[in-house]
Order: sequence, then C-alpha cells, then structure tokens
Amino acid sequence: MTSVPNITLNNGVEIPQLGFGVYQVPPEDTKDAVLAAFEVGYRHIDTAQMYGNEAGVGEALAASGLARDDVFITSKLNNSFHAHDDALEAFDGTLEALGTDHVDLFLIHWPLPGIDVDFVETWKALEEVYRDGRARSIGVSNFLAHHLNRLVQETDVVPAVNQIEVHPYLQQEEARQASAAHGVVIEAWSPIAQGLVLDDPTVTAVASEVGRTPAQVVLRWHLQRGDVVFPKSVTRSRVEENFALFDFELDDAQMGQITALERGHRTGPDPDTFNWIPR
Repeated sequence: MTSVPNITLNNGVEIPQLGFGVYQVPPEDTKDAVLAAFEVGYRHIDTAQMYGNEAGVGEALAASGLARDDVFITSKLNNSFHAHDDALEAFDGTLEALGTDHVDLFLIHWPLPGIDVDFVETWKALEEVYRDGRARSIGVSNFLAHHLNRLVQETDVVPAVNQIEVHPYLQQEEARQASAAHGVVIEAWSPIAQGLVLDDPTVTAVASEVGRTPAQVVLRWHLQRGDVVFPKSVTRSRVEENFALFDFELDDAQMGQITALERGHRTGPDPDTFNWIPR
C-alpha cells in the first residue's frame, strides 16, 4: 500500500500530508465513505462540528479495526461556540461524537471578526484542551495574516496549522508567508477550486504531459509546495484517483506554469467579513 508522507508540525506531532475530507458528506453516508477511504489507504480524516458528521467518522473508526493511533483525526469548533466555556463544552461534544478520548488536531473554524467574542478568548480555551492532552495539536482555519499575527502575539501556544482556501487561482501568499514565519503548516481547503481549475488549459496541458488527470496534477502541485490536502469525494474511483499522487512529480517548469495561474479568485467567503453563526 502507498505510504503517505508525514509533515512534522511545530509541536513535534506528525500529520499525513494527504487526508480525506468529509465536508458535505451527508451524516448517514459518512461511515461508509470513511471506511472506503480507509480501504484505499487514507489515515487522515478531516471533519468539523459544522459538518454534522463527526459521529459517522467515529463509527467508521470503530468499525475499521484500525488502532486509534494509526488514524489522524481533525475537527473544528463551530462558529456558535466561541465563548470560552462554550468552546470547552463543544470540544467535549466532539470527543463524544467521535467516540474517542482525544483528537489529533482541533481548529477554530473561522475568526469571525465582527462578533462580540474575540478569537483570542476562543484560542485560550483551545490551549486548555491542548495542555491536558485531549487535543494533540491545535490550530486555526481561515485566518489571514493579520489574524494569525495577532493570535501569536497575544497567546502562549503557536497554532500548528492554518487551514485556508488555497488553489492555483487563490494562493494566499500573504497568509502563507505569515504562517511560515511562525512555523505554521498550511492546509489547503478547496484545493481544486471546486473543480474550476480542472478545465484550465494550463492544467490540462500539464496533465497531458505527465499522463495524469487534471485533479491529480493540481493535488500534486499542492504537495510539492508543502501543503496538506484532503480532497473530498464519495465516488470510489475518485477517492482512489486522489490517493494516487506519489508515483510522479511535476518539474520546475510545470510547477511554475500552475503557480502563474494566480488570479485572487475565492470560491468561499472572505474571512475578514464572514461572521455567520448557525442558529
């Protein structure tokens, strides 16, 4: 079976560079989807309280026969639980839903700059579950450079990762550089821009050159840049395709051609203005 390379986070924890994302996987389908991913070889699962399918991930883990330490599980704090005590209670709910005594990574899902509760307060709650070992590492999601810099200046634990929208059309260099300055690993959500980049002539030309699909080429571009990626699909053939990334490489020219596609195009919300709280 293919061995996925690990990246060592700034606290020494190792994270598989390729994972399986369950965003938009219906709760009732999550167990089977994750079990299929395990069969293909994935050992890194990315979920969130907001997705409503943590329990399905836990059911798949229990049914898989895999040792808990062989699977890296990430979840994220829902936007409605940013107050300190609410965050702690919500974290307990994540462990209960997953049926485990710890997560490998727990993230603040959005900075929510327009709400009354400051994300620094939220982070201090995450520091508590990190110190007591129930989260092996903690991080942030959708934090721009100024959010991240402030968090580092005002708190004790530097985030291990920053999970942000990254793809050839939106490369987020400012956030990437700020993250790198603090030893924070970038995780790329929407790595193929919800499919938008797959028909790009540059991407299809590179795919033809290396004999791979456009999706494989873009995911390989991420891996060679050092991103952690977790493509999402419930189609078995696509899940297998997204895993077959480690027996080819892009050369410097091909990497440069894809990098040149930057156009500042978001497929998701702007973290500076997104303040949605589920009711």
